[in-house]
Amino acid sequence: MIVDNYRQRGLRNKLVKKLREKGIKDEAVLAAIGRVPRHVFFDDALLIHAYEDKAFPIGEGQTISQPYTVAFQTERLEIKPGDRVLEIGTGSGYQAAILLELGAQVYTIEYNQKLYARTRDFLPTLGYKPFFLSGDGSKGYPAKAPYDKIIVTAGAPVIPDALVSQLKDPGKLIVPVGNLEKQAMYLVTKKNGKTETETFDHFAFVPLLGEQGWKK
Repeated sequence: MIVDNYRQRGLRNKLVKKLREKGIKDEAVLAAIGRVPRHVFFDDALLIHAYEDKAFPIGEGQTISQPYTVAFQTERLEIKPGDRVLEIGTGSGYQAAILLELGAQVYTIEYNQKLYARTRDFLPTLGYKPFFLSGDGSKGYPAKAPYDKIIVTAGAPVIPDALVSQLKDPGKLIVPVGNLEKQAMYLVTKKNGKTETETFDHFAFVPLLGEQGWKK
């Protein structure tokens, strides 16, 4: 049974306030973060940390992303209700839940089989039902392309060409690119047959594994 009480909702409100103070301006994104019960994605031992603005381990060498990072990536994609969004790196499912709260149609790919199975079974119990996929996210998912938006939640050595090719025109792709320790956030915008790239501050993600990511 999912418990979401007054105290936890209060902690979420404090988290939203902190994200606003750190520069997140999109009220729809902030509202989505205020609605998703982040504590249910945590093991009991880490429950006290659920509403801190930090990343935490979720097993299988993966983490649940820092809320600021989730908000930062989501804000830059400018999600609109009905957008077809491809997420590379399902992880705990928290980012997918935020995208669904914003009204997106979400396709989410996870490389790790155990994590894929766990999140596929868990997320629908919260009422969140993206299209779950298992496999090499660095190659995208051409069967349902093109996508209005693509979000990569793992650090890549380069911007995967496969993902750019599966992006709608117009469309946006956000991906952290760098080495295994830290990455810069890249926002790729496709418009009128051309792509423009912006870079933002450095972040630290787990590695993107696969053919166009880091080899396992």
